[in-house]
Amino acid sequence: MENSENLKPLSFEIETEEALKPLSFEFQNDLKEDFVPIAKTISNDIKNKESNFVFFFGTAESGKSVILSSMLYYLRSYAGVLRPKLGTPNSKEANVLLSDFFENIRLGVLPNRTTRDQVTRLDLVFEPNNKSKRVVPIDLTFLETSGENHNDIRRGGSYHSSIETFLNANIPLTFIIVTSYESAYKDDSLINEFLDELERKGKNLKSVNAILVVSKWDKSGRMDVESAEELDGFISDRLPMTAQRIDTYGLSKTYYTVGSVQNATGGERINLLNLSTAEVLSKWLYRSITGYDLDYEGTFWERLKFSFTN
Repeated sequence: MENSENLKPLSFEIETEEALKPLSFEFQNDLKEDFVPIAKTISNDIKNKESNFVFFFGTAESGKSVILSSMLYYLRSYAGVLRPKLGTPNSKEANVLLSDFFENIRLGVLPNRTTRDQVTRLDLVFEPNNKSKRVVPIDLTFLETSGENHNDIRRGGSYHSSIETFLNANIPLTFIIVTSYESAYKDDSLINEFLDELERKGKNLKSVNAILVVSKWDKSGRMDVESAEELDGFISDRLPMTAQRIDTYGLSKTYYTVGSVQNATGGERINLLNLSTAEVLSKWLYRSITGYDLDYEGTFWERLKFSFTN
């Protein structure tokens, strides 16, 4: 795992347990006045495990969906090709969510809040535009969950079964832990309860792939930090218990902003899109999975070949 000190600026288809209401019929007198209930099909098995799963943790309005949508927009618009993976359980909800992300972000529209008790799974293939053979395409499965669901684990509580399925599965998981500039001090205890929950599930935090992201940094009055010490100081002051976990286990940390956001009729809107932190977090994600930078310059022979072809 890479040291976060090197980092600068830097929310699918799981079947939900829905109670199916029996249809009402007019029965003839010679028929039994009862019905055969339809069995609920519940599967705890995750289809298509061969991917790199990315799980966002954060309370409501922490900025998870904004981070996800801007990361996806950066990857598709500047870093390569991002497309749905064929043969995976992308649901209609997932396709609608992905379409809304791309249509709305350039219009300055922030994502809607995620549905409670549901994991929306986005199965994608990312093909980098870097020509080096070391910078390979990867499968990415983003898991979008409601912030309200993360409050369920307070004081020894448990997650909804749709989320538990992923946390209990033997799959490669990257955790993006999100707290906002304005409410970080409220999240310190909950973040530690989440890390405790991961350890109870057998995930060694010394080897887990995770990063803490302080979102909405623009609320500080700046789009960036003056130095790494400024971010460290903020985390130590507002998230002292989390800071200890980060330092002890060598977890990564960064800040995030989607740009200039102003109040407008019906809510907030982006009036100046900033993708610099989306770039840094996307590059961290790729490097943490593959071991290579997205902008890796190639081997000596590749660089020599590129010099002749460019």
